[in-house]
Amino acid sequence: MDNYELSKLLNIYAKLYELHGGNPFKLKSLTAAAFNLKKVSDSVLDLNVEEIKNHPQISKTILPKIIELKETQKIEELEELIAKTPKGVMDLLQIKGLGPKKVEVLWKEIGIETILELSEACRENRLVEVKGFGLKTQALILKDIEFKINQEGKLHWAKAELIVNELLPFFKSIDCINQIEISGAFKRLSETVDSLDFVMVCSDVEQLIKSCQNDELILINQNQNSLEFKYLDFLKINCILASKERFYSTLLETSSTSEHLKIIDYQTVSNQEFNSEQEIYAALNLPFVLPELREGLSELHHLNKQAQLIQYTDLKGVIHNHTTYSDGLNTLKEMADYAKDCHFEYLVVCDHSQTASYAGGLKPEKVLQQFAEIQSLNQTYQNFKVFKGIESDILGDGSLDYETDLLNQFDVVVASVHSNLNMDKEKANQRLIKAIEHPKTRILGHPTGRLLLMRPGYSIDYQLILDACFANQVVVELNAHPYRLDLDWRWIDYFVSKGGLISINPDAHQKEGYHDMKYGVNVARKAYLTPEHCLNAKNLMDFEQWVHSK
Repeated sequence: MDNYELSKLLNIYAKLYELHGGNPFKLKSLTAAAFNLKKVSDSVLDLNVEEIKNHPQISKTILPKIIELKETQKIEELEELIAKTPKGVMDLLQIKGLGPKKVEVLWKEIGIETILELSEACRENRLVEVKGFGLKTQALILKDIEFKINQEGKLHWAKAELIVNELLPFFKSIDCINQIEISGAFKRLSETVDSLDFVMVCSDVEQLIKSCQNDELILINQNQNSLEFKYLDFLKINCILASKERFYSTLLETSSTSEHLKIIDYQTVSNQEFNSEQEIYAALNLPFVLPELREGLSELHHLNKQAQLIQYTDLKGVIHNHTTYSDGLNTLKEMADYAKDCHFEYLVVCDHSQTASYAGGLKPEKVLQQFAEIQSLNQTYQNFKVFKGIESDILGDGSLDYETDLLNQFDVVVASVHSNLNMDKEKANQRLIKAIEHPKTRILGHPTGRLLLMRPGYSIDYQLILDACFANQVVVELNAHPYRLDLDWRWIDYFVSKGGLISINPDAHQKEGYHDMKYGVNVARKAYLTPEHCLNAKNLMDFEQWVHSK
């Protein structure tokens, strides 16, 4: 269990503890531990007991529970809280806008124990008159329920990759599997997947079933051409059975959308035998189409770009990163040294601005302190530079955080929305456009604020916002964090076709976060992005020219 998972566990613990009327002092310690442990890079549960006892982020109140979890793999009090809470009520605690106090009202006063019952209550306007709710809260609850239902059973690509890296070697070790490849949405590098699809040639299906039946893989469905397993009781694993002669045809069919198969006229060759996917496209008088492009959109109009699509190695700099000055885990020097060790040519530090007090946003005096450290560091580097950046909050009226005099001293201002995410589309558009038109805005950060599988982006008119960015020479961020991947790749080609620049930024809160740019590159390739239209594919000299160009 890493610290992120430990934090989630403690957060559930805190919610259940509050739901059942726990001691406020202990509740505060649980909540603080859940928040603070997300900021710790080394796994707490990998430490020995003495190290845990001396850990600065673990209070004396919560310490016995962490040690209990390490030694027994469970927390007895949490188990007891779970046992006396209906599963449906626990699900209610995951709904946005419902804290433990509101859930207690729903459960104990109104008798609502499931998300379905809550959904029906919202649709019948039964929460409008309930103290602490009202019409607006009811609408937000219903919206979040509908979103969560649509995301059920899905997984971020980055998390799916970990499972693929575990399952693929496992399948290859089974004697009766003669050939196997991952397929489906995972092979297309989709942001999220709702199943993992393995195409395989298997000589003995019964042996395959016997080899796969364990605590992690449970067979739930079988037919002539496939086996369907549940992995760890949450993710669907499809073993698609193909003959040796049909292996590559099946691989193409399952790694393409139906729209892609239609536009390449696949049915005309679907009954033939092939020795590779390349042979299939050749039979259709087409160049080979990379798996990540097989969406059925405009891939056939961009075939000449395939060899030039952006790769991770094209990235020369790391833009939009947080340090211990705000809510990052590593110092400025550690972030810079690691970027240099990774052979990047520049680092743009963009800690949070002062309005983001919850994330340690920088007061003006702290900004000046960071400027001095950046200047000092740059005197020690050769062929590498740290740039003075900031992630300036876009305030409710569209203005940027900080006075103009201070904003003028930054090399790069990334303007981002972090609050008031429920504005209607017209107000959200006006807010963003005002920020985009600010003369110091250089990059629009995570344009919709979405968190994949957790919250939808706020409603905007994409074309209007991207047109405004182009008109004001503002670069649009593709936030590469695997939970964001925002700007959505489906709009990148539109912006680039106008002449706009995309910046693939990791939004790194620790030095290892730079590698998240891999996920940004994945989806950027789906949008036909080339290095020419990527800001941080510029070398140091060209990037400096861009910094001083506006």
